[in-house]
Amino acid sequence: MRISKLIILTTAAVLAVYGCDRIHVDEVTLSAPVVEAFAPASAPVGAEIRVTGKSLNNVTEAYIGSVKVDIMEKVSDTRLSLRVAGGVTTGKIKLVNTVGEGLSATEFSCTFAVPAIAASLLQAEAEMGDEVLLSGTNLSAVTSVIFTANGQTKGHEAEIIVASEDEVVVKVPYVEEADARITLGYFDGTGEAFTPLDGAPSIKVIRYVPTFNAFTLDRTPVGKSVVLTGSYLNNIDKVTVGEFEAPLFKDAGQITFTVPAGNFEDGETTVPLTAWYFDNNESIVLSDAFVVYVPFVRFWENVRTWAQGRTENNEYVSFFSPETGVAYENAKWKDVLDPVALKHNGDQWAAANTPKPGVVSDEEYNSVLPYFFFSAVSGNVLQINSPANSNSQLKNFYISFAGTPANDYRVPGSNNNLPGTPILAFRYLNPASAVEAETALIQKVLSGKLDNINEALFPIDVAAGTVAGISVASLAGAIKSDKWCDHQTSELKDDPGYKTDAVFLVAYYSNNGFDKEQPAKNIRRLGILHVTGIDWGVYNNSNFGSTRVTFNCYWQKYDYDYSKL
Repeated sequence: MRISKLIILTTAAVLAVYGCDRIHVDEVTLSAPVVEAFAPASAPVGAEIRVTGKSLNNVTEAYIGSVKVDIMEKVSDTRLSLRVAGGVTTGKIKLVNTVGEGLSATEFSCTFAVPAIAASLLQAEAEMGDEVLLSGTNLSAVTSVIFTANGQTKGHEAEIIVASEDEVVVKVPYVEEADARITLGYFDGTGEAFTPLDGAPSIKVIRYVPTFNAFTLDRTPVGKSVVLTGSYLNNIDKVTVGEFEAPLFKDAGQITFTVPAGNFEDGETTVPLTAWYFDNNESIVLSDAFVVYVPFVRFWENVRTWAQGRTENNEYVSFFSPETGVAYENAKWKDVLDPVALKHNGDQWAAANTPKPGVVSDEEYNSVLPYFFFSAVSGNVLQINSPANSNSQLKNFYISFAGTPANDYRVPGSNNNLPGTPILAFRYLNPASAVEAETALIQKVLSGKLDNINEALFPIDVAAGTVAGISVASLAGAIKSDKWCDHQTSELKDDPGYKTDAVFLVAYYSNNGFDKEQPAKNIRRLGILHVTGIDWGVYNNSNFGSTRVTFNCYWQKYDYDYSKL
């Protein structure tokens, strides 16, 4: 036997260092554990074994054979108790501490009692997912509880919530039919065994199968939500559109799912639409020919952005990207939306919407999303703006309301004349135009029938200066609202809820920039902007800077391919 001696300096001894010449030392002996006896000599899994011996207070681990078991209680230095663990068959009891280990002289033998359910105490029915109490004998030996539906040979394992010698609480699992028999798994010394299925006690499992009211499914675009009603719809686990899972909201009487983006091709794709329930074990085919529509054009509806006024009700969301459909917070302009503008600090521009060649690389330019914004200018008007069209617009936008904020509250972070990066231009489409192509395009937008923007529908003729047969000679980096809105007042006053139908052709240019002499040149993508409403708001009695604009936007999905012309 190994013996370790711990030399402990008592408190009195420490004090004695200062008061006398002698130090008092106590010696405490720590020994390896000794197993003298244990009882019972055999017992089932879960049973308690009482061990007597020496140096038991400092035992850290216990084993029966090679299986580690739990130490239930250390009663004293001469007594502790263990619990028989699953996997134990026979073997000596081994106790371990930091000094060494002690083995029993004899072996413990595990008995393998067969658990049984008292059928007379089993409740008659339970809902799937409910907790059920099983009463019986030898239930501490249970390793699994299986529910098998009548007519099935393979069952489903229930989750065991708590177990004791005479009770087990389980959660009712999925079963295929209402009537199910319950069998128990247990360790028989060689592996897991099960109580017989024939003659096993049975329970009625209440299965609340979802049902749907009558519905009609039309062609549905990606991103569109569909609402279906019925009963027990809260049991729906997921809805799949083809192979893609749809975002889902549900309650007992209604589900709402949104057609996921997936990787559907542009146009129409026919796929099965399926609702899954009961832990995805069962399903209902809602349609075997559901038509998913991926528009050939990006469409963003009811977007709202603010002009630059510094008022409490301003949400400070002023910059919209037609590429993502996101209206960006002003505070995100520097780091998220247009960090390239800050990097070059305005040195990249030869003139409005015209870059100096080679200053901003194509990679840098393309890394910035196209975006535009509305601002207030003198003359009681608003103005739609290309970021690269002016070096004095962005500094007039602020990131929060703070009365009269300091310059570092400005969007660029200072009172700095700084243009943005993307180059855009706008052309107001006049409903009174004599050009049929122009009025026809307006009507298509107002009726919601603009399904595509591509080379065939919007041919660009650089030499003629037209897009889709419409002259773009008036394309400009900014357009004031007196050109497209009849809301012009001699006095400034709030006027919320103003309705309009102003339609614009939007051109987004490549890094080569905008050419006033050839405005149809270098166009990378095209869009249509439809302003539907304006909440006019006066800022500081000086302009309409507290205005909010509502609009829809159509945007070309792919870069213009001039080779297709």
